[in-house]
Amino acid sequence: GYLARRWSISSPFGAFIDPVADKLIVAMALILLTMVNGARAFDVGLPTALTITREIAVSALREWMAQQGKRDTVKVGFVGKCKTAAQMVAITGLLLALPGGSGQLGWLYMPSIAVLWVSSILALQSGASYFIA
Repeated sequence: GYLARRWSISSPFGAFIDPVADKLIVAMALILLTMVNGARAFDVGLPTALTITREIAVSALREWMAQQGKRDTVKVGFVGKCKTAAQMVAITGLLLALPGGSGQLGWLYMPSIAVLWVSSILALQSGASYFIA
């Protein structure tokens, strides 16, 4: 999306599919990380469930508001952007800390879990703000 806007090659379909693709990539990464040997359900599973639930609820709200002609009411806010950045940091850290690698990056597991929880809290906070607005 960013590159399409920067290079002036955006399209209505691209604008629609970009956030959907981002959500699918994040959801699949989190689900797969939940299944990794050694990942504890509370560490990865619960924040994953919270995040995916929020994404589905906000997507449904956006669709409903678009049908009402009020799509601008649920534009992405700053907290949502922070949530996405935190998710990317957490997922990257968790992937680097995967068991079976060189073992030298295993120390990233707990900090990445903390960032994942921060992203889930931000997800709930930003999701709530969409429903309140």
